Amino acid sequence: MTLNEKLKAIIIRELNLEDVTVGDIDNDAPLFGSGLGLDSLDAVELVVQVQKHFGVEIRSMDEGRIAFQSINALRQFIEERSVT
Repeated sequence: MTLNEKLKAIIIRELNLEDVTVGDIDNDAPLFGSGLGLDSLDAVELVVQVQKHFGVEIRSMDEGRIAFQSINALRQFIEERSVT
């Protein structure tokens, strides 16, 4: 499973997105607004999940805006900040 697929699975499972599959989420589509349609409460949950699963903290709204642009942006954010 790729990191993108893992991120999509976490989003679907942890945000209880019904009738959405990993294949339904475009890697470049916005996660908020017109894309996947997530909201500010979802953002808070995603911050928690990113830290829980990847040990990466999103410390500010500015970092969140960058990280949560899309699945690809979130993957890149995690890869750049992961301690391996």
